Amino acid sequence: MSAPRGKAASPFKQPKAVWVVAFACVISFMGIGLVDPILPALAENLDATPSQVSLLFSSYLIVTAVAMLIVGWFSSRFGAKPTLVTGLSVIVVFSALAGASGSINGIVGFRAGWGLGNALFIATSLAVIVASASGGIGGAIILYETALGLGIAVGPLLGGELGAMSWRGPFFGVAVLMAIALVATLAFVPSLPKPERRTSPIAPLKALRHRGLLTMGIMALLYNWGFFTMLGYAPYPMELDAHQLGLVFTAWGLLVAAFSVFFAPRLQARWGTAPVLYANLLGLGVVMAVIAAGVDTPSTVIVAVIVSGAFIGINNTLTTQAVMLVSPVERPVASSAYGFLRFIGGGLAPYVAGKLADATDLGVPFYLGAATFLLAIPVLASGHGLLRRAEERPEQGPPVGPSLTPVGEAAPATGAKPPVLVAVGAHERAEGIVDAAARLARDTDSPLEVVHVQQTAVVEEQAVETEESDAARAAVTAHLDRLAARGVPATGQILTSVGDHAAAGRALARHAADVRARTVAVGRSPRGPVAQFADGGFTAALTHAAPCDVLLIDPSEAPRPLTPKTLPLLRTPS
Repeated sequence: MSAPRGKAASPFKQPKAVWVVAFACVISFMGIGLVDPILPALAENLDATPSQVSLLFSSYLIVTAVAMLIVGWFSSRFGAKPTLVTGLSVIVVFSALAGASGSINGIVGFRAGWGLGNALFIATSLAVIVASASGGIGGAIILYETALGLGIAVGPLLGGELGAMSWRGPFFGVAVLMAIALVATLAFVPSLPKPERRTSPIAPLKALRHRGLLTMGIMALLYNWGFFTMLGYAPYPMELDAHQLGLVFTAWGLLVAAFSVFFAPRLQARWGTAPVLYANLLGLGVVMAVIAAGVDTPSTVIVAVIVSGAFIGINNTLTTQAVMLVSPVERPVASSAYGFLRFIGGGLAPYVAGKLADATDLGVPFYLGAATFLLAIPVLASGHGLLRRAEERPEQGPPVGPSLTPVGEAAPATGAKPPVLVAVGAHERAEGIVDAAARLARDTDSPLEVVHVQQTAVVEEQAVETEESDAARAAVTAHLDRLAARGVPATGQILTSVGDHAAAGRALARHAADVRARTVAVGRSPRGPVAQFADGGFTAALTHAAPCDVLLIDPSEAPRPLTPKTLPLLRTPS
C-alpha cells in the first residue's frame, strides 16, 4: 500500500532460494502439457488405444486429487522444505521409471507416482517463494507467475522436440531437470519454520460441508472435466507429428498464461467474478462443441484448441478466486478441498471419454465436455448470492487499538463525522505517511483510522497468504501505539482481499464507502510500471472506485489529490 519514494523495486532481485524454486516450478508446470505432443506416438509405439493412453492423465490427476487432502497435514508436520524435497524426489524417480517402461500399463502406474510428487510440490512451492522473498512479496509473486507462464508455454514445445526423437524423451527430460532442481533446493533453500498449528488430514473433507466451498468445488470439477477431455483427446484428430503438436500446444499455453495473469483480473474488476465466469464457461462450451462438430477437420480442431487457451486462463484464475472469496475456512484447507474436487473431475474425464470414444466415435467425448462446461453455469449460479456478497463486502476483523490502551479509550468520538483513512504497508516511510494523515485529520477535525489490507495472492490455481494475521495486526498496532504516545487519537482496521494489488485497492474503496470516509490517504508505490501492470495497481483501483477524495501523501510535499488523469504521475517516482 503506502510505499517509500525512490527507485522502483525490481521483482527479479530475489535470493537464490526463490530462483531455485521458480526453476522447479517451470519444470513442474511443464508436466501436463509435456506429454500432449507424444500421445499419438505412445499409442502407435506401444500398440495401445487412445483410451488406454488417456489413463496417463487419469492416474496422474486422481492420485494428485487424493494427495491434495494430505499435503497440508504433511507440510504442517514436517515443514515446507522437506515437503518440497520429497515432492521433487518422487517426481524424479517416477518420471524416470515412466521413461524406462516398456508398456502402457507401466507408464500409467508410474504417472500415478508422479502425481503424488506433483501434489506435494505444487501445494508448497508458492508459499516457499513468498516466505523466502527478500525482493518484495509482490516481486516474488510476479516471478512465480513468470515461471508458470514459461512452464505452460515451453512444456509442449520441449515435449514436441524431445518426443520427435523418442516418446521416452519427455519423461527422461523431466527427470533430469527435476534432479537439477532437487540438488539446488537442498543446497540453497533454507529450512523454514513449521506452522504453529498442524492441519488435520480430514480438514479438507470437513470443509466441504460449507455450501459456498462445495458449490465452487463442484463447478471446478465440471470445468476440469471438460478441460481434460480436450487436453487428453484433442491431439488425435489433429493428425500432426510430435513437433507440430508441440507448436500447437505452445500457442495454446501462451494464451493460457497471458489471460490468466493479465486479462482475468482486469475483466473481473470491470464486470465481477460471477458474470465473467458465466460468459467464460459459455465460451468454453461453444469451443468444445466446435471441436466435436469439426472432429474430422484437423484445422478446425487446431484453431479451436488454441483459442480455448484464452478461456482456460481466465477460468483458472477466477475459479480459484471464487473459492477463496466464499470459503469460511483457512486458505490452505480451502485450497486442498478445492484441489481434491477439481483434480477428481480432471482424472475421471479422460477415462470416461475413452470409453465413450471406443463405444461410439471421437466426437461424443467432446460433446460431453461441452455439456459439462454448460452445466457448470447453473451450479455457479446457485452460489451467485454468496459470491456477490463476498465480493461487495471485504472481510474485516474487529477494530485494532493501541497495545497498551483498550480499544475505544484512545479513539476519537466519531459521531457523524466522516473519518480520514490512511492505508499503510510495512516499509521504512510508513510512519511519515501516517503522521501526515494525522495532521490532515486534525486540520479537518476528523477521526483517523489506520487501515491495512491483508492480501491473499492468487496465481492461476494457487493461493497463498502474503503475510500472517499477527504480523498485519502488529503493523497497525505499532502505528497506533506511536500516535497514542503523542496524544493523537486513532483507531485501526484490518481488511482482507483475494487477488492482486488492484483487488486490495477495491477492498479499501468499499470500506471507505461503508464508513463514509472523508478522505483516503495513500503513499507512492515503489513497484514500477512493469510490476504494477503485472500485479495490478492498488492506488489506481482505489482512485477509480473510492466514493471520496484520494490524496497522495508524501511527507516532504503537500498532499495532492488523485484522479484517474493524475495517476500516471505515480508510475515514475520523483
